[in-house]
Amino acid sequence: MRVTTPDAAPALRERLPAWLAAGHHGGMEWMVERADQRADPSILWPGVRSIVMLGMNYGPEVDPLSLLALKDRGAIAAYAQRRDYHDVVKGKLKELGGYLSAKGDVRVKVFVDTAPVMEKPLAAASGLGWQGKHTVLVSREHGNWLLLGAIYTSADLVPDLPEADRCGSCRRCLDICPTAAFPAPYQLDARRCISYLTIEHEGPIAPEFREAIGNRVFGCDDCLAVCPWNKFAVAASEARLGARADLAAPPLAELARLDDAAFRARFAGTPVKRTGRDRFLRNVLIAIGNSGDPALAREAERCLSDPSPLVRGMAVWASSRLTDAAAMRGLFNSHAIGETDAEVGAEWRAALDHAGNTTA
Repeated sequence: MRVTTPDAAPALRERLPAWLAAGHHGGMEWMVERADQRADPSILWPGVRSIVMLGMNYGPEVDPLSLLALKDRGAIAAYAQRRDYHDVVKGKLKELGGYLSAKGDVRVKVFVDTAPVMEKPLAAASGLGWQGKHTVLVSREHGNWLLLGAIYTSADLVPDLPEADRCGSCRRCLDICPTAAFPAPYQLDARRCISYLTIEHEGPIAPEFREAIGNRVFGCDDCLAVCPWNKFAVAASEARLGARADLAAPPLAELARLDDAAFRARFAGTPVKRTGRDRFLRNVLIAIGNSGDPALAREAERCLSDPSPLVRGMAVWASSRLTDAAAMRGLFNSHAIGETDAEVGAEWRAALDHAGNTTA
């Protein structure tokens, strides 16, 4: 926990509008809608005098990069293998806010990700860590594994000193990105980020990114996991937010069979539930298509008749990766006749073109 002031990150007033103007926020229009409040905490709440930043350790039990070799299983980002951080961090912040309020005529407002608050720059200003070249907060004590929350308060608290940038010449986080989502150090183009594509993006994922997604079915930890500062996170591992063992690397075959009710039951209380079943199945089918496992072709085939066009479209792509040209033409005759969705139709045309070129 550290303290900063509302005016401690003045660069946001220029950096945030420039980032939005470049379109790097992708489809996250909520970033635009209240951009003035994000760039200046005093606009969000004129009564704020101090900001208390809280970080909770969620260091993974195993190296997230090791999950990428398990082609028949889904890799879920480390933070999402745990209880929904919105609930956990907000609970801690409310406890602290209650303590502050009890000290006198002090007002507080608690924020965890759902309000127009730029947590990472404020956390860096408070001394919790620094924003690395991948834009994620890096801590000397917790590595890259901190969940953040903020308390805006009317109390005049003594601010902590900001943490110095300790990345030096290292660029491992930039070089490991599968989709080249960093146009420059300290800049992120969300439109190319696997975390954005598999969580925030609502429609089909562009073909140019599908192979790079691999078996990542929710989020991506690559740029976090490769950071050398993570070696210092071991000391704090006992205090971390624990993970659910069944979410470490679930079989893709199981995930592909989830209907809406089963999806909600399996991921209840976790961040995964927020994406909804159809977007999650879209990701699962991309992973199936990348698996190279013919045994998973039947799971993709079963999804060709799914009620969701988003799922059907990705099932077409996955099938085209795991079956031969003759089989794809048979699947087309069985499932594509009468298809009314334009995007699914485009997937079928691309799949048949691919099958024809492969045959040739």
